[in-house]
Amino acid sequence: MTAVDSHAHVFKRGLPLAAHSRYAPDYDATPEDYIRNLDANGMSKGVLVQPSFLGTDNNYLLEALRRFPDRFRGIAVVQPDIQQDALRELTAAGVVGIRLNLIGAQNPQFDVDPWPMLLKRLADLNWQVEIQAEGRRWPELLPLLLKSGVKVVADHFGKPDPKLGVDDPGFQQLLKAGSTDRVWVKISGSYRNGAGLPALAIPLLRENFGVDHLVWGSDWPHTQFETKTNYADVRRELDMWLPNAGDRRTVLRDAPRKLFWTARD
Repeated sequence: MTAVDSHAHVFKRGLPLAAHSRYAPDYDATPEDYIRNLDANGMSKGVLVQPSFLGTDNNYLLEALRRFPDRFRGIAVVQPDIQQDALRELTAAGVVGIRLNLIGAQNPQFDVDPWPMLLKRLADLNWQVEIQAEGRRWPELLPLLLKSGVKVVADHFGKPDPKLGVDDPGFQQLLKAGSTDRVWVKISGSYRNGAGLPALAIPLLRENFGVDHLVWGSDWPHTQFETKTNYADVRRELDMWLPNAGDRRTVLRDAPRKLFWTARD
C-alpha cells in the first residue's frame, strides 16, 4: 500500500435515485474512471463512499468493491434498522462503515430506537460512522456517538461555518474530541468550505488529533464542483497543506490503512 484516497464516489446515469434527492449527475463516474485517476496520481487504493443521491441502494458500490477487492474499501448508507446479517454481508464485500449526510436533514436521535442497537452492531464490527454535517452540529452529535463505542469520521474538515472558519464553536468542539483517540477528520473537499480554511484548520487539527488521525480524500468526481477542480489539483493541495513528506506519508498511508483496512483484516 503506497497511498490511499479516503473519499471518492462512483455512480452511473440511470441508477435509482433516493427520494428527495437534491442532485442527480448527468454523467458517469465508474470504478474504471476512478482507478485511472488513482493510477495517474500515484495512489494505490481508494475508499468509495456511497453517494447521497443513491440513498440506501448500495448495489453499485458493492459491485465495485467485489470487482476490485484489492483496490477499494467502502462506506455504505443504510437504514438504522438494518439487521446484523445484512451488515455482515456488507462487511464481506469490503464495507467498513456507514455514512450519514446530514446536510438538509435532522440530527438522528442516537439514544432512541433503532439507533442504539445499530451503533452497538457497528461498534462490534469495528466500523466507523462517517458524518457530513455543518460544524455547529458537532456538540450534539459527538457525545452519544462516542458513548456508543463507534469510531467517528468527520467529512470535509468538519465543515465549519464559512463566515466563522476555525472560530466556529462547533469546530472547536470537534477539536476537543481529538483527545478521545476515536475521531478522525478527512482533509478533503476544500472547495466546499470557506476560502483559506485549510491553512488555518490544519495546524489546529494536527495539534488536537495528530497527523495519524487525519486522512486525505480527493472527493472525486467533485460533484457540483466538476468544472472548478480536478483530481490532480486537489492532490497537489495536500503537498501545500503538509509540506513534510513524513506527514504526507502518515496521512496518505498509515492513517487510512489503520482506519479502513485493519478495521476488517
